[in-house]
Amino acid sequence: MSYENANIETIARGVCLRDGHLLVCQPAKGGRCYLPGGHVEFGETARQALVREIKEELGQEASAGGFLAVTENTFDQAGERHCEVNLLFALDVPSLPPPPAAPQAAEPWIAFRWVPFDAPSLTAANLLPAHLIGDLPRFLAHPGQHVAP
Repeated sequence: MSYENANIETIARGVCLRDGHLLVCQPAKGGRCYLPGGHVEFGETARQALVREIKEELGQEASAGGFLAVTENTFDQAGERHCEVNLLFALDVPSLPPPPAAPQAAEPWIAFRWVPFDAPSLTAANLLPAHLIGDLPRFLAHPGQHVAP
């Protein structure tokens, strides 16, 4: 397999915690879940991208706070290899309903939910990349970490 034309995607993701729960998103049909956010577009900062993506996907105003970590992730999806660099920020979305009420998505292909912020619950929710299950508490306690699993 050749990776000559492969791209490394830059993704801004948010860590939104409320009442001991983490906000995650997933395909509307179910399956794996991941931190909310999306691609950084040319000419915007990662924080701007995160706020824009939250507005597009949740229909809510948000603020991207402190930088938490940069993580690298490589995975296969639909037979294609993907590589991404994820820039993680604290995320505040004040108008979201508190857990356990599921926030309403603004786009039909995605769903949001609150998951208890503990390793067993995040594992059961299939949070990807999986290393975040153990790393997120450390990122929150000591922001600015770099992880390259």
